Amino acid sequence: MTKIVRADAYLVDLPVETVRTDAVQAFVKQETIFVELLTDDGLAGTGYSYTIGTGGRAVLSMLRDHLLPLLEGRDARDVEALWRELYASTRATAVGAITSLALAAVDTALWDLRCLRAGEPLWRLAGGFRQAVPVYDTEGGWLHLPLDDLVRGALAAQEAGLGGVKLKIGKPRIEEDVERVAAVRAAVGPGLDIMVDANQSMTYAEARRRAHALEPYQVYFFEEPLPADDVQGHRELARSTTIPVAVGESMYSVGQFRDYLARGAAAVVQADVARVGGITPWLKVAHLAEAFNVPVCPHFLMELHVSLVAAVPAGAYVEHIPQLRAITRSELPIEDGHAIAPDVPGLGIDWDRDAMDGLRVL
Repeated sequence: MTKIVRADAYLVDLPVETVRTDAVQAFVKQETIFVELLTDDGLAGTGYSYTIGTGGRAVLSMLRDHLLPLLEGRDARDVEALWRELYASTRATAVGAITSLALAAVDTALWDLRCLRAGEPLWRLAGGFRQAVPVYDTEGGWLHLPLDDLVRGALAAQEAGLGGVKLKIGKPRIEEDVERVAAVRAAVGPGLDIMVDANQSMTYAEARRRAHALEPYQVYFFEEPLPADDVQGHRELARSTTIPVAVGESMYSVGQFRDYLARGAAAVVQADVARVGGITPWLKVAHLAEAFNVPVCPHFLMELHVSLVAAVPAGAYVEHIPQLRAITRSELPIEDGHAIAPDVPGLGIDWDRDAMDGLRVL
């Protein structure tokens, strides 16, 4: 049998591994929301999602009070049906972050069960396109870092064989952003991709001005230049610059990605599996991007995204930001600039249960 006999949720607070700042916020901590599902054939699936410092308790409440009670007695194999029914039960709060993050914690647990039951790793069961995927680094590019540290970080990433580095932009003056990007390009030469990320901090006029100033440095993509709900602004910006515009970390439904792609407002898709509602909708976004011939470079969660990027043809890059080392027993392997998707059944994340218990807050 495959009936769900128990569904639990809890919250673990993870401190940041290093100081992380961008144009609008600091990464204070990671509130990590876990869901564990037990089936009557003895399998246990673990799923998770996260917030950056706030809102985790609201997600936990959504799970405990509304979603998890609907799962008891249901067949864990019916992943699509369960996702749709849980979503339908939250109509008053969808589309939105709280609902999507809660759904993601359930959906990733269901996919863990699906893979465990099949005896297959996630990357293969979700598509099986390849096992190794390119990596770019973000840890060396935070906005508070001085120019010399940016250069050192980029050179270290290049020496390690990574394909690119991301630099946060949004300094008070355009000259500061240009100086930082120019210095990194001069240091690494033409052989390393440089991404820039404004974290939704700019107006259309300012984003267009900075994009024009950065074009000589062969920027790989310009991430979240404008607020995520400004589809028209991103469309106009995409038409005005040769730098590909990247969006998606702050989108919470497949339909939002459809609108961006259909209007030519996204040249790179950055769907976040937690924020879009789980693996089930993430795969739909990835295949939608493929239909528009647009690459997928997901936001954060490298330990999970490595398997999803490996699963689909549109997968282009995994973002390197370690954050789960405090509660896992192994690290994501990187060889020749490529992250290797785990080849064990399930999500492939080696959770340290004792460490998780020690950091549990609810």
